[in-house]
Amino acid sequence: MAAVAAAALLGGAVAGCGGGDQGRAAASAVVRTSPISDVLARLPAKVDGAKVVVGSPDAPRTAQVLVDPRCGYCARFEAAGGEALLKLAADGKVKVEYLLASFLDRGGASGSVKAVNALRASVDAGKFAEYQAAVFASQPQGKFTDELLLKIADKVPGLRGPAFDRAVAETTYKGWVDEAEKAFEATGAQGTPTVLVDGQAVGAKDGSLFDAKAFTATLAGVGIGAAA
Repeated sequence: MAAVAAAALLGGAVAGCGGGDQGRAAASAVVRTSPISDVLARLPAKVDGAKVVVGSPDAPRTAQVLVDPRCGYCARFEAAGGEALLKLAADGKVKVEYLLASFLDRGGASGSVKAVNALRASVDAGKFAEYQAAVFASQPQGKFTDELLLKIADKVPGLRGPAFDRAVAETTYKGWVDEAEKAFEATGAQGTPTVLVDGQAVGAKDGSLFDAKAFTATLAGVGIGAAA
């Protein structure tokens, strides 16, 4: 895959998280879920190497999403363009490959590694799409902790259990988290959020990543779904 610029660097048009910037002007510790959690609960997800793939394997198109759980701009994206993308996945029009970065955890300050580990564990429970949306919606001002990640999981029916709780407490998937970060770095992206279709970044220059209706139109423009 050709190297791509992150949203933060595409002509300076759209802000994004890079380096130590979490892009979080204001935050809350309130635990929230997605307004389309019922739709997300029906979306299948599987691990494919360093990626988590959401949606039907028979979907005609693929979009790749690069996000870090502690990136505030990623939280904005997930609540807007990300939600629009997953609605299209639920309709069978696209499958979504997530590369879950943890670069904001350099120095161990943000809890990104803990969050990505918990997200990986949620795949085994069949709850990834719903849990990921809740994790971003509940993004804290401080760092992700085991306690917070479990509180968020309480809001996802059927997720909590001995296997999931143990994976969170023991960081069971730390090796996979490292692989996912390396896969993110291999794309050439310098920050998050980034959405790639056919290896090209979409929705960054025009800012549509952060507007569900606009991003739906952007995706239609590259042949995913119908025009809004």
